[in-house]
Amino acid sequence: MIRVGIVDDHAIVRSGLRNFLAEHVDLRVMGEANNGKEALELARSGDVDVLLMDISMPDQSGVDAMQAIKARFPELPVLILSGFPEAHYATTLLRQGASGYLNKECEPDEIVNAIRTVYRGRRYISPAVAEMLADGAAGAGNDKPPHEHLSERELQVFLRLAKGETIGHMAGDMFLSVKTVSTYRTRVLEKLKLSTNSELTYYALKNGLIQ
Repeated sequence: MIRVGIVDDHAIVRSGLRNFLAEHVDLRVMGEANNGKEALELARSGDVDVLLMDISMPDQSGVDAMQAIKARFPELPVLILSGFPEAHYATTLLRQGASGYLNKECEPDEIVNAIRTVYRGRRYISPAVAEMLADGAAGAGNDKPPHEHLSERELQVFLRLAKGETIGHMAGDMFLSVKTVSTYRTRVLEKLKLSTNSELTYYALKNGLIQ
């Protein structure tokens, strides 16, 4: 029996996943969460073997939630099921320890296959993500959009700024100094060739990085 935890901020999505997974005799949904804090509590409970998690969180970015969970529970497989296309976050989250990344437009049976795969200790790589990884290994992708050239920490700061979070709040939440966060902000603006936080928000919306 594979014990699954579902993390999504939409109750109807959690309900749909729960009902679908219940149709499979080897899967059992043991808990649900609708934000990053609850996801961490679900992981801490020890009642789940696989965490099926969206990265669109109302209280923090999914990148931050992912980091917090993997820092405390490195052996817990986290399978990302996101409404964002693979190109936006897949490679970043895989580098940070995600066991797999699926787009919500995938076939339902692919979710089941992915859960079984990561439960066995393997990574689940969809064909789309495999192609991206292959392109990266071959040195392709020089025409990537600017945000894909950001470091993991720069991406975190960028997404938080784009959502309107202040540098002070960000510094406290990320255990960094205000000066350090300001430095990251400067780097992000330079790399994206932007000038203001408003432009960061517009860029993120235009590229489908936030909703």
